[in-house]
Amino acid sequence: MIDRRQYERTSASIRVEMTHPSFGTIVGFTQDISDGGARVLIENQPKPPVGTLVMVRFRKMVGPINDEPVQMRVMHQLRNTVGLMFDSGS
Repeated sequence: MIDRRQYERTSASIRVEMTHPSFGTIVGFTQDISDGGARVLIENQPKPPVGTLVMVRFRKMVGPINDEPVQMRVMHQLRNTVGLMFDSGS
């Protein structure tokens, strides 16, 4: 199988807060992250549908990694994970 990834992934567990007007805030943790997006583990919460644009804030133990939320798109779902891609909004 050919790996079509454009960016190198790094394993990391970072708290992720995904927000959308229709479902509020969903909290998960990254399994890996890259310059293109992240794979996020979500437990005991509904997963946002594929194609949904969500506003995402990444947090570490002592505060946010990004002060302003970034727009990301749900690209896929598999069991209790979702794949998010950074979205420029265009």
